[in-house]
Amino acid sequence: MSILNKVEVTLGKIQYHLRVKPGDVGKYVLLPGDPARSDRVAKYLDNARLIANNREYRTFTGYYKGIQVSVTSTGIGCPSASIAVEELANVGAEVFIRIGSSAALQPHIALGDLIISCGSMKNEGTSRFYVPDGFPAVPDFEFTSVLIDTARRLKEKLDYGLHVGICASDDSFYGETQEWIQKLTALGITNVEMESSAIFTVAHMRQKKAASICAVSGNLVTGEVVYETENTRLVEGWNKEIQVVLETIYNYEQIRKGQGQ
Repeated sequence: MSILNKVEVTLGKIQYHLRVKPGDVGKYVLLPGDPARSDRVAKYLDNARLIANNREYRTFTGYYKGIQVSVTSTGIGCPSASIAVEELANVGAEVFIRIGSSAALQPHIALGDLIISCGSMKNEGTSRFYVPDGFPAVPDFEFTSVLIDTARRLKEKLDYGLHVGICASDDSFYGETQEWIQKLTALGITNVEMESSAIFTVAHMRQKKAASICAVSGNLVTGEVVYETENTRLVEGWNKEIQVVLETIYNYEQIRKGQGQ
């Protein structure tokens, strides 16, 4: 009996879910949740072209200051996000940057602010398929350091509030009770979202790099949320985080070239 190894049989081929193949994506891939935000990222790239659009996964590839960059939407939650990282890694991607929306858990954080994660609380089941519960979900230190530095330097120009902290990746949007939110806030968690911990974990296991930056959609502590109308401050935050990440990629490449890669 031969037990199937999914990574081995899919490595370097057209991917089952994303429908991308080697040569389709760049080394750097931005990961929004919503497929519509892949189109938003594509507008900031030169010569962007639609590579594939299958299920929740919408992929474009283009260039930023001469560097090949891709964007792939992941859908909602850790299971679909982990599939995106696995399949993108199978075709050559090396650095994964979540560009998300997130709810703030501290009262001083405003809608439209940007939050960079230095770790994620694993309130989800996907990472348990990869590592023990006690194993930390953390982004790549080197890339995240450049992301923080770039975000700080662009803060005045782009006009946003900036925070760095530990996020929580939860499995259930509507299952977060008031007691649960209070618990996370008391732990000093900055924000809650639904994908980062799996992205960090899978990237680590595949020996790749990952990072996460989110625009604040609402504040669960103050009760300031926008559910029924367009969240204009969140939309502005999306545009700003995209610019921050693309400039981070450029800065990171310059550092690597200076170090001889």
